Amino acid sequence: MSGPLVRDLERRWLGFALLAWAVVAAWYVFDHWNAVRYLSLGDTDDNMRLAQVRAWLGGQGWSDLRQYRLNPPAGFDIHWSRIVDLPIAGLILFFRLFTSNAWAERLACGIAPLLPLSIVFVALSAMVRRLVAPLAWTLALVILVTGATATMLMFMPERIDHHGWQLACLAVTVAGLGDRRGPRGGALVGLASAMSLAIGLELLPYAAMAGAIIALRWVWDPREARRLAVYALTLGGGGAIGFALFASDANHAMRCDALTPVWLSVVVAAGALLLLLALLSPRSAGVRLGLALVAGGVIAAGFVHFFPQCLGRPEGVSPELARNWLDNVREAKPIYKHPFRVAFPIVALPAIGLIGAFVAAWRARRGPQAVGWAAVALFSAFAVAMLFWQARAGPAAQLLAIPGAVALAWLLLPWLFNHRLMPVRVFGTVIGFLVVSGLFAGLAIKYLPIDRPTTYTRRVNAATGECLRTSRLMTLDRIPRATMFTFVDLGPRLIVVTHHDAIAGPYHRNGDAILDVQHAFGRSPMEARAIMKRHGATMLLVCPDMAEATIYRARNPGGFYDRLAHGRTLDWLTPVPLVRGSPYRLYRID
Repeated sequence: MSGPLVRDLERRWLGFALLAWAVVAAWYVFDHWNAVRYLSLGDTDDNMRLAQVRAWLGGQGWSDLRQYRLNPPAGFDIHWSRIVDLPIAGLILFFRLFTSNAWAERLACGIAPLLPLSIVFVALSAMVRRLVAPLAWTLALVILVTGATATMLMFMPERIDHHGWQLACLAVTVAGLGDRRGPRGGALVGLASAMSLAIGLELLPYAAMAGAIIALRWVWDPREARRLAVYALTLGGGGAIGFALFASDANHAMRCDALTPVWLSVVVAAGALLLLLALLSPRSAGVRLGLALVAGGVIAAGFVHFFPQCLGRPEGVSPELARNWLDNVREAKPIYKHPFRVAFPIVALPAIGLIGAFVAAWRARRGPQAVGWAAVALFSAFAVAMLFWQARAGPAAQLLAIPGAVALAWLLLPWLFNHRLMPVRVFGTVIGFLVVSGLFAGLAIKYLPIDRPTTYTRRVNAATGECLRTSRLMTLDRIPRATMFTFVDLGPRLIVVTHHDAIAGPYHRNGDAILDVQHAFGRSPMEARAIMKRHGATMLLVCPDMAEATIYRARNPGGFYDRLAHGRTLDWLTPVPLVRGSPYRLYRID
């Protein structure tokens, strides 16, 4: 292809990529305007993020991430950092100049998730134009927006949690791995990994794999020493700066679930050892491999010796809480344990991208792009393998699949489009795009003879949606402020939408309170009353048929909540009237 427009798209790709992001962002805000208008923060983490930002803007200390409105008055520490709070708070302060605080929050929560998407657009565009073709970035963005559905969900308006920023770091990481300029590529990977770890440890395995790939490049080719050295400096230095600036007071303890002194030690030690390897850089590939293995062994042995408490679950929860809660989180289960209708659309694009990456690596095996494609193929394979550990790896796997999918499309689609037969040119090109983009999976799933959700499941999902709806929760503001004993999944939403306080939210550092809620709803009425009294709760809020409620009834027949759901009256609970049609039941605890 040639012409002025094509030349402009190739030469001025950065401006056009940002323009494409602006158009996509504007469309998403328009399409999700009702969610923005009503501040419909669908996930508990999004609600907790806004609660955290509100507390900070309200005067809570920079390093104090304790949430005092859950389990008051003591509250509980959350393991996040302030990095993701910054753009949300900045947008709120900006919009306050022109409108009310309520609307400033709504607009900020609608726009903030789209900011890291701009980084993803630029990083993916830069990568594929280097590895595939100067114009291939356009196809990468089309596949990202249309085919990577699990990835794009992390950037939707109101999705203000940290996953979008971590995916942006991952996009920069893979761009750095494919960069032929060693120092620049090493800096991109090191800084992106450090920032991702400062935000949270969810992508720690990807950061470790990226470091291993850079070390393998150095083992294969000693000319990669500068890449390795810059990566080591930026990883160690970036990790130290991230800890100094953003670690909460609680994260100065030897915890295993965040960038605490535990993981800071690992990051700095790894950076120092890799820098030493790069400076030594012996001529023999065998010696380089041996040194790399020794460095990895030293880091692993040091971790086992100094931090044995982190060899198990990093959350550090009790066996009972792990059994009753963490082990049952759907996203934490392997992809093969999910229904086919859920797993197939998630896996399709990563599988296609992996095939495309290996095909591209094979085709470029004797060219200057061979090492870059080999790194991308290894990273893609790792991302697919992560799906068999936890399904929550789906967004990252789809993101990392895009370079390989673009490479495959760049081979297949021109051949189909230029075929001598018109049906092949028209239908073949369309079908080819549906396949390489992974879109076929979502379309095919509608017609495959697979199990559908049961009537009971649909009813529970509908009831849960009603319980979590912002407009429903707002009706509770008519009740004088109180500490409400309620379901774990209602806690974060309750403290954001209303003026009431709650007891627990689904966060592992809140583990004791979570267990208290589970025990209260599952044990005898007198035990329930004692637990509520101990937490200072004056109101009991339940929502019948909510998913969490069905768990308490199924696990503990005859327990407190099961009796309450069957209409049993208790002399220490006084029903409180609510607006007509409310899905809740509210009781005063006497």
